[in-house]
Amino acid sequence: MPSNTQSYLSDRGAQAAFKPVRVDWEIYQKAMENHYDAISKPDGCFPMNVAENHLCWDLLREKVQKVCKEKTIPDWVSSYGDPAGVPSFRQATAEYLSEFLVKQKVDPETLAFSVGATSTIEMTAFLLANPADTAVIPAPSYPVYTMDIGVIPEIKRYDLQTHHELHELQAGIPINTEQLEAAKQEIEAQGSRFRLLILTSPDNPTGGIYSQAQLESVADWCEANEVHLIVNEIYGLSRIDISHPELQKDYPNPIPFLSFGQLMAKRKSPFLHLWYSFSKDLGISGFRIGLTHSYNADFITGYRNAGLSHAISNHTQWVMQEVLEDREFMADFVAASQSALTQSYVIVIRNLRTLGIPYSPSYGSLFVWMDLSEFLKEDSEQGQHQLWLEIFEESGVLLTPGAGFGHSKKGLFRMVISSIDHEALEVAITRLKKYILNMRDRNTK
Repeated sequence: MPSNTQSYLSDRGAQAAFKPVRVDWEIYQKAMENHYDAISKPDGCFPMNVAENHLCWDLLREKVQKVCKEKTIPDWVSSYGDPAGVPSFRQATAEYLSEFLVKQKVDPETLAFSVGATSTIEMTAFLLANPADTAVIPAPSYPVYTMDIGVIPEIKRYDLQTHHELHELQAGIPINTEQLEAAKQEIEAQGSRFRLLILTSPDNPTGGIYSQAQLESVADWCEANEVHLIVNEIYGLSRIDISHPELQKDYPNPIPFLSFGQLMAKRKSPFLHLWYSFSKDLGISGFRIGLTHSYNADFITGYRNAGLSHAISNHTQWVMQEVLEDREFMADFVAASQSALTQSYVIVIRNLRTLGIPYSPSYGSLFVWMDLSEFLKEDSEQGQHQLWLEIFEESGVLLTPGAGFGHSKKGLFRMVISSIDHEALEVAITRLKKYILNMRDRNTK
């Protein structure tokens, strides 16, 4: 860091200027500049490390263009609106959540919106926890949670180790209240407060989900200990068809997906909350729409009062309101998206099985979480980093490295399976397969 940085920036500004959001961002930019194209760049790269879903964008783009062409923009779009979301957009979203995700009525007054999932996470942490409080997150988990809860809210992250090997996920994510109690004691011994518990279902990166019994047990513990339980269902409709003939054997005792919103509706507890965003299920991360669902009225009011700088453009709200109100289109879109996602997942899993590469059976999300630890030159963060760079340099496939996920095992990598079409995915997995076979050949010599 240049010596004169402090004279130009605050301490926080200096940290932001010289600390990248994620370890793979610079290489991602490099890969995007040389993105694979079957015609113009057949030797190009496959950036498969950023969680974007492009599988059905053509369908949604056509719908959005139709709205903008045929509908008249209402006058309210040019005015200030409710910082937590204009009433008509909250109503349209509540009906969408009720029909497709939660599967029971969602009251629009329990929703508050902000510009994307990152903003939603930041706002929630800011309003529910004090600086130096701790958020517990089962590992492995989304690396950028650290920044989202840490930069502005100044909340600490505690990675809860629920397992070490992938086979331990066969029956679901193994979380229990004994682990939570042990974490609470450790956090308090360090002078902090266990204030937030963040679960993601379907999970990033494992694709696992939480059973109804788990959610109820964990909710009981959180309410008794005055810990805010937040379930992030940002991948709630990005679900894999586990009845697919090539996938069934991975799920001997399948877990039904249950939205946390159902349990919330029964309890209406001030300690239970749900996050959602249109970024992943609808593949519109650039639209920047995130939301919190909560029966804690003070929390929603605080969100509205403190959230003006996080408010979504009225024009974006209007466009998406028009899209969401077309229930037939949305039903067709969700079905098409899940079908395309399942096909992508099958392409990857089929090849990993052939190679004998361990992976976590996914119920949903945009990822495959795989174990490439057999290729580590050393069992360390450095060894993992070197392997990640080598995979990219030799195959052109850019995965997300395990660094930042907070997990105890080294050599695990996340592949985003929804950022390229099926034809390109076949090429990418063939490249990765070639690398793996070459590595095994080298290791036997």
